[in-house]
Amino acid sequence: MSELRKRQDPGKIADTDPQNVLPSRSTSVLSSVLSGFDRPRLVILILLAAAFAAWFLSPEETSSLSHSYAVCSSSGARIYTVDHVVPNAQCLVVDGSLILDIGSLDDIMARWVARGRLRSSLQIRYLDESSIVVPGLSDSHAHILEYGASRQLLLESAKTIKDTVALVRQHILDNDDILNDPSKFVEGSGWDHTSWPVEEWPTSDDLDMDPIVRGRPVILQSKDGHAFWLSKETFALNSPWPSEIEGGVIMKDSSGNPSGVVLDKAQDLVQKPDPTEQDLLRRFDATVKDVLSHGLTSVHDAGFKPISLEFFARQAAAGNLPFRIYGMRYFNENDPYWGNLSEPIINAGDGRLNARSVKIFADGALRSGGAALHEPYHDNPHTKGFMRLDPKVLLDVVSKFLRDGWQVNIHAIGDYANGVVLDTFEAALKDVDVTALRPRLEHAQILTQTDLERVGKLGVISSIQPTHAISDMWFAEERLGPERVKGLYAFRSLLDHGSRLAIGSDFPVEDMNPLAGFHAAITRLSPEGQSPNGPSGWFPEQRLTRMEALRGMTIDAAYASFTEDSLGSLVPGKRADYVVLSQDIMTVPVDQILSTKVQATVIDGRAAFGQV
Repeated sequence: MSELRKRQDPGKIADTDPQNVLPSRSTSVLSSVLSGFDRPRLVILILLAAAFAAWFLSPEETSSLSHSYAVCSSSGARIYTVDHVVPNAQCLVVDGSLILDIGSLDDIMARWVARGRLRSSLQIRYLDESSIVVPGLSDSHAHILEYGASRQLLLESAKTIKDTVALVRQHILDNDDILNDPSKFVEGSGWDHTSWPVEEWPTSDDLDMDPIVRGRPVILQSKDGHAFWLSKETFALNSPWPSEIEGGVIMKDSSGNPSGVVLDKAQDLVQKPDPTEQDLLRRFDATVKDVLSHGLTSVHDAGFKPISLEFFARQAAAGNLPFRIYGMRYFNENDPYWGNLSEPIINAGDGRLNARSVKIFADGALRSGGAALHEPYHDNPHTKGFMRLDPKVLLDVVSKFLRDGWQVNIHAIGDYANGVVLDTFEAALKDVDVTALRPRLEHAQILTQTDLERVGKLGVISSIQPTHAISDMWFAEERLGPERVKGLYAFRSLLDHGSRLAIGSDFPVEDMNPLAGFHAAITRLSPEGQSPNGPSGWFPEQRLTRMEALRGMTIDAAYASFTEDSLGSLVPGKRADYVVLSQDIMTVPVDQILSTKVQATVIDGRAAFGQV
């Protein structure tokens, strides 16, 4: 965004803020002054002048914002408010941490003066000609600390088992603390067997083939987060292993021994050292940088375990949360019920932390074959996937949490799992104010036609991740068959049947960039413009409009986290959370959307990233 500049046309306010007016001197006067100095003194003078100029023109000085200021487009209404009353505006006025006004430059200035303030006292910042402002963007389903941890050893680039093991080997060699201590756990994430030339599950033997990796406790999480690839040492440290586990799978070799991969609830059997406070801070810092640079002002964390909940509560109390976090507390059916014993966290850290919901897993994931289906998998007719919770247990705990005032957010992928969850909600919500508790389907990936219609009728929010669609579209039909795949990622159908959509990424499973999700939602194409159905998109009838996608990342995401009265749209009285983008994502050709840059991420009226 450009610095303040004077407007030359009459009737428009000129910038008269002294901090933005630079002193000027004529060249002739400067020459005559300098001629009175000998060479050594002249050098010193020049150096002092340069130092002063560096200080005077420093970004910190020239970019400082007043307590009250306006952001305006030079021409046109380039501020998207996501408010039906005034959908677009030329100017946004910020007063402290709140939005004071919205409208044309003439109108906001007239109201400013009517409040008894001087016209010259309102600092005005003008957008670059191509830039726009949108409300602060939300990611409605993500994993904050897990993202930071995944940056330590990222395996997504590996396209074979051998490549993956090589990355693990290099990580060990690059870190002396791990290399010199064979007992230290090696953790990584992001491997994806569906992207390998031969789709096969890796084994412990694959890890032990490398002499540097052999004998170490290794835990590698899959891209979808629903599988661990373990070394023999990790299996030994966690023995004995049960022959089977409800809601999970321990893969076996021909001799009946664990072969190397465990799925879903079987992951809970793997014990590893808790991260230290320094580990948590390092992970959080890695996430913060990327969150703010991508224009995210709010993130819904889909699964606070006790250690992460306590960590974020400490950060909120210390005023160390750079963005807003809406936390879902992880439900472990093996622990005592806590919904009537624990108080929700609401607006801690001046509105930066909320944790008033619970995250429950109904089934596994499609990628790893754990999604619970009505009929067997097309590419594996011996299984229908599995439920992680018995339907009776699900109904019991959901009813209790709703009764005790918690929002209930349930992970459901397969059509059978989604049906069971909707049955549960339908029974549990009979005597409950749905608007007050706002239950959510996390993922809502495969639904029957009947259940697509039920979601909206029940008032259930669909928390969706468009980038999952463009990742899964390459193998989905093979896994589900040509008919059932039509009900996968049916965003348009969910919306048309009355369900509110809250859009997220599920990072680190997918790209954190909200514009990647925006692009996927409106095109159903890969970033390269491809799909199994050609350039029109993968089942293009399920595309969203640009405004529907933007709403899913702003006002509807705010509704899904009970913050629509203070966040999600740019209207007077709400928090001044907004993002400046380098071009108009609402009008540019779709193949240009992903080239858009975040110029500024603003939270509570102050730039958390970039400059206003």
